[in-house]
Amino acid sequence: MIDIDIIQANNSSHQEIDSLMIELQEKRINNEIIDTLIFVEHPEIVTVGRRGLLDGLTAPKDFPSSQVDRGGGLTWHGPGQLVGYPIFQWKEESVRKIITTIEEWIIQSLSVFGVTGVRDQSMQGVWFEGHKVASIGLAFSKWVSRHGFDINLDTPEGRIESVEGCGLPLGKHTSLAKFGYNISIKDMQDALLSKMPEMLARKVKEVINLETL
Repeated sequence: MIDIDIIQANNSSHQEIDSLMIELQEKRINNEIIDTLIFVEHPEIVTVGRRGLLDGLTAPKDFPSSQVDRGGGLTWHGPGQLVGYPIFQWKEESVRKIITTIEEWIIQSLSVFGVTGVRDQSMQGVWFEGHKVASIGLAFSKWVSRHGFDINLDTPEGRIESVEGCGLPLGKHTSLAKFGYNISIKDMQDALLSKMPEMLARKVKEVINLETL
């Protein structure tokens, strides 16, 4: 079983956490830190990945946006969405296997709340009732990951639905609250951590508040 640290970043901005991820990834590559998982609920922002830049995609006019170096197109972040950034040294050394492992981890964690999430073979992430409720986008250096996943729990009405995330039509992304599920950020974190030993062979060593770093 691999020990990991948790960083609780609360409502930190995407810009702040993006800089932190770069720093932590380098430290993990050099074995200066152990595997680290950042949990955060960002203020609203739409990030634009490499494919989005190549395709000329931009965020809707009334949405703040930022360019990032992960793959993929547009991704919405904001209130009511739990984001997890695993700065992990992966032994699998297979992007597809890592993505599948994270998908299954999310699916098993959602099952705690009676949510039956499923995969779509044509697109990574987790789906429920024909809508995408969790997205995954990673970047690697020497098999240490950066960026991560998000789970839409109770997002503001119409916001994520107004972004063509992952190249999907408007409205395909939504949150579980729209289906009557009331899952808090903390409860989702707890479910993920309870399933982590079984799904990722990792366990929590220490929980650190970002403000104390």
